[in-house]
Parts: sequence; C-alpha cells; structure tokens
Amino acid sequence: MSHPLSQQYREILVGLGENPEREGLLDTPKRAAKAMQYLCHGYQQSLDEIVNGALFESDNDEMVIVKDIELYSLCEHHLLPFIGKAHVAYIPTGKVLGLSKVARIVDMYARRLQIQENLTKQIADAIQRVTNAAGVAVVIEAKHMCMMMRGVEKQNSVMSSSVMLGAFRESCNTRHEFLQLIGRSN
Repeated sequence: MSHPLSQQYREILVGLGENPEREGLLDTPKRAAKAMQYLCHGYQQSLDEIVNGALFESDNDEMVIVKDIELYSLCEHHLLPFIGKAHVAYIPTGKVLGLSKVARIVDMYARRLQIQENLTKQIADAIQRVTNAAGVAVVIEAKHMCMMMRGVEKQNSVMSSSVMLGAFRESCNTRHEFLQLIGRSN
C-alpha cells in the first residue's frame, strides 16, 4: 500500500470538511488508496505481458468478433467512472489471438485514467500491432458518471465511439457486416 496515496486521501477528507478520525472514516484513506491502485492497475501492465505469446497459426481470413466485453474506466477529467461495453473485431492474416487476450487488452487500457475516444483508439491500435490484421474495428458504448452524477445530470445518455482500421475503414461492406453483427446497424 502506498502510504503517500493514503495520506493524500486523508487530506481530501479534511478538505471536504470531514473528520478523518471519526469511526466510519478511520480506514477510508487506506481503502480509497487501495481501490484507486486497483482501478488504475493498467499502468503496471504491458501489451507483451498481456498477450504472452498467445498468437496461433490459422488460415482463417474471415472476421473474428468479440462483443459485449464489459469495461470499467475512470474519466481523466473528473476521476469518475465510465462503464460500458467494447466490441472488437479483426480480420486475421495468418494468426489469431487467444480469445481471452482481446478482453485483457480492453481491460489493460480501460484500467488507466482515460477518455473514451482515446481508449477506443488504443484498443484498436494494440489489436492491429499484435495481430497484423487486415483490419480492426472497435466500438465502445459507455455511460459516464461525470455526466450522470454532476454537470448536466443526464441519466440515459450513452456515448458511442468507434475506430475502424484497414479493411473496416476501406470497405463499406466489411464495416456494415461488423456493425450488423454487433447489432448496431439495420
């Protein structure tokens, strides 16, 4: 446990007008520091570590999709959560990525202070770099607590972001097939 981080949470409590010595708050700085370290553990991970050699020979050259990957991240502007789903597709060129690695890549980047637009691009770029795919597509749909709990307080708003690389950018048919398969197109 990072003592300086715990101390900083204690100072936040004082700054809010709370008494960090009252019973309910005695261990809060330590718990908050531990929680924040967990929520941001993506900084301690690398793409090579996550993939761990899980690329497998395959003569499949058809679209591979992993959809509805839940994600939890923190908005870098307010340190409030955004929660949603990622849909990731790629077109293999001789190798496929182990299934769980797609979700682990999403998690690694989501567990950093983020904005959704950058998260979407980081995931797409990582899948492209690892697989050397003919194309990569990522769509993220998320609810942002910074919009729901403060500011405009819009409870039903959902942000969608997408990144299309290679064949998904170049071919309307490929992009349409992906969007249709994840249920985002008629």
